[in-house]
Amino acid sequence: MDESIMMVHEKIQKESEILTKLREEIAKVIIGQEEMIDKLLIGLLAGGHVLIEGVPGLAKTLTVSTLARVLDTHFQRIQFTPDMLPADLIGTMVYNQKSNDFQVRKGPIFASIILADEINRAPAKTQSALLQAMQERQVTISTETFVLDSTFMVIATQNPIEQHGTYPLPEAQVDRFMMKLKLPYPTKEEELQILKVHGSGEEPKTSVVAKHRDVEKLTEVIHMIYMDEKIDHYIVDLTSATRYPEEYELLDIKDLISFGASPRASLYLKIGAKANAFLNGRGYVIPDDVRDVGFDILRHRLILTYEAQAEDISSEDVIEKIFRGVEVP
Repeated sequence: MDESIMMVHEKIQKESEILTKLREEIAKVIIGQEEMIDKLLIGLLAGGHVLIEGVPGLAKTLTVSTLARVLDTHFQRIQFTPDMLPADLIGTMVYNQKSNDFQVRKGPIFASIILADEINRAPAKTQSALLQAMQERQVTISTETFVLDSTFMVIATQNPIEQHGTYPLPEAQVDRFMMKLKLPYPTKEEELQILKVHGSGEEPKTSVVAKHRDVEKLTEVIHMIYMDEKIDHYIVDLTSATRYPEEYELLDIKDLISFGASPRASLYLKIGAKANAFLNGRGYVIPDDVRDVGFDILRHRLILTYEAQAEDISSEDVIEKIFRGVEVP
């Protein structure tokens, strides 16, 4: 292994102690759901936003609030509703009678970690108010523009089983999310442990293990992780295969995809793979890192044809075939 890679590897071994402590503290409250916790940490380190889809009662909100507590960061939970307006989210100008002028009253979006609870319950104009903030990390109110926190992160939830009174997220908005996570039910053993921990009447206590600057330092380390050019080509091949499957002899999925993944998917696959390597204590990326984040990064970026929907073929089925069909370096 190259000497510079060894130095990065040693630095990551040292810095990853914070991640171990974060996991341990969150595990005091959240039973199971290790994959969701790891993916939220990847999103945090990679500077990406995360969309979580799961039925009610799977501790989505509790997980996000616990993550914010152990990071000692400014957290805001925003309950999206059908009557919610953009100004309720980003803020507005308010007239001050004493000073005889208009002043900015900032909305709840001015925080480090935002939980957009049931985001698909708000109308499109309110959902789109998140677009500038998520993409540019800044908000414009009237004629003034405000820069958001450097670790600004939106974690949104949506319920897949209840569609009455909801507004499906537009493709442009969904693409702003780095990852889309699908949560399973806990195992029987995990559910028994949930009863013991949360059914006693006393909620478990957590400690702060990282500050704002610690997160910024970890993010800086992510970009130091080595990625071979062959893995860059592998990532581009994966995203290209979603657009032109026939070039990779994936003829069986050619008629299943209407639109493939955008270049944003390639960028997220790269930074996501680096963050995954960091979580595993490595200073270099291997192909498995790309696969570990690949489904979560690609599943919401593939728009399937009516033929695929008629045959009950999911985006995960298509992604699995792409991973099997694209040559691994």
